[in-house]
Amino acid sequence: MPQYAIGLDYGTNSCRSLLVDLSDGTELGSTVFDYPSGELGILTDPKDPNLARQNPQDYLDGLECIIRGALAEAASVRPDFCPSEVIGIGVDTTGSTPIPVDESGTPLGLKPEFSDNLAAMVWLWKDHTAHAEAKEITEKAAQMRPQYLAKCGGIYSSEWWWAKILHLKRTSPDVFDAAYSFVEHCDYIPAVLAGNTDPRSLRRGICAAGHKAMYSDAWGGLPDEEFLETLDPALAQLRERLFDAAVSAGEKAGELCEEWAQKTGLSEGTAISVGAFDCHMGAVACGVKEGTLTKILGTSTCDITVSPVDRELADVPGLCGIVNDSVLPGHFGIEAGQSAVGDIFLWFVNHLVPESYGSSPEEKFTNMEKAMSQEKPGSGGLLALDWNNGNRTILVDPRLSGLLLGQTLHTQAHEIYRAYIEATAFGALTIIRRMEEYGININEVITTGGLAVKNATLMQIYADILGLPLKVATSDQTCALGAALFGAASSGKVTLAEAQDKCAKVRDLVYYPIPENQEVYARLYALYLELHDAFGTDKWDGQLNHVMKELIGIRETQR
Repeated sequence: MPQYAIGLDYGTNSCRSLLVDLSDGTELGSTVFDYPSGELGILTDPKDPNLARQNPQDYLDGLECIIRGALAEAASVRPDFCPSEVIGIGVDTTGSTPIPVDESGTPLGLKPEFSDNLAAMVWLWKDHTAHAEAKEITEKAAQMRPQYLAKCGGIYSSEWWWAKILHLKRTSPDVFDAAYSFVEHCDYIPAVLAGNTDPRSLRRGICAAGHKAMYSDAWGGLPDEEFLETLDPALAQLRERLFDAAVSAGEKAGELCEEWAQKTGLSEGTAISVGAFDCHMGAVACGVKEGTLTKILGTSTCDITVSPVDRELADVPGLCGIVNDSVLPGHFGIEAGQSAVGDIFLWFVNHLVPESYGSSPEEKFTNMEKAMSQEKPGSGGLLALDWNNGNRTILVDPRLSGLLLGQTLHTQAHEIYRAYIEATAFGALTIIRRMEEYGININEVITTGGLAVKNATLMQIYADILGLPLKVATSDQTCALGAALFGAASSGKVTLAEAQDKCAKVRDLVYYPIPENQEVYARLYALYLELHDAFGTDKWDGQLNHVMKELIGIRETQR
């Protein structure tokens, strides 16, 4: 009897589904739902560029749409397909994306009295309003509980759970008081499907808890009440209304309830996996294993690798977390990433690229890539820092910003585009260098996301700068595919390893480093590191008067 699984991928601007044949990974159906609220699905405040929220109603409207759409498409492709053959549902989301909820688990943003209150909405991962609270948490943990910081890179981020909740308490106490508890987005959707949103009993995932909420079995779960009390007594009181245990994705969060079976067309009782973050599930669909770094190239990036739990692993400063079982069973999941990559390119095209490159963003990207593919590395004489949305790894500082150096009256848009691509690749190399410094060796990179498929020049630049072969996952929707594999595993009818072996594939094309390009990029990277340390740390006290002249020297040599 055929076996299928469906993965639900909740991204920044939309959600999508993917229905997969578990025998070979064939993708039979997919539907995308664009969030209708706000700007591209994001609720913003012109007074505060750090604010990014979402409407929980968009999640629910999308949930029904994308499941029904995938089932209909699968039936059109394979007429003998039957929804009862779907053995599992998996869910991935962005994170940390906490939702304030009432005692029944209803998001406050769905209640009439809070319908226009941004603080009552979902706090999207890219919301950086809590930068002051993140700094405070870092400082107090360093004094009282250094072990809390050791597993999340030594610095707590404004993108994460506790910082956002504390900022909510301080800036919107009425919303905080109305919230019985808080639930991560990746825990909320499985709970909705299972018909149990009670925050006291719904199953929480170790991925979100461990990487963003300072959860670890080593110290009894969440941070203790004494520590939370020093931040705010209300956090200590909140702790008992959160959760005591977190489990791995692939375990069952519940079974599809009657209400959502009727809404979606799936069979009541279908297994639902515990949720996790998009890039962690996407890593599994890319074939993550020891020595392999998976890189989701999207609006931001998320880098994932793993290390066996029976091997000693040092704590790594600046990484987003090292958490047991957050990616693969029996492995530590190791996470890093960059706060803006595709977002930088899109901002550049939408605001600064002239019409001479095309009338639409797509034309501009195509023509800029064509132009820069004809030029040598360093020939533009430019160098950039990739911090237009702050730095996630390894500095973990949202109050950093972008920089472009070396432009002249002759600089062209495609040269700037290339400099931004190179900057994001230099940022990626900085992450890999930090991992290797602490004994996490990377032998290859497997990429996924729109940029990995659409921009061959970008991929070659990354290979040249990283000095590693770059492979591309076969699926264009690895996060949704990974979610489907975890959904299948939650049914108990297949193991995650079996599903990964049959469905996680890479394309034949591999990008290999070009030695002469590597030599130039080594010189540029040395300059990048000087800017990185000069603007990003308080330990640098050197001189920068040579940087512009060296960039000109490289430009002249390459031309």
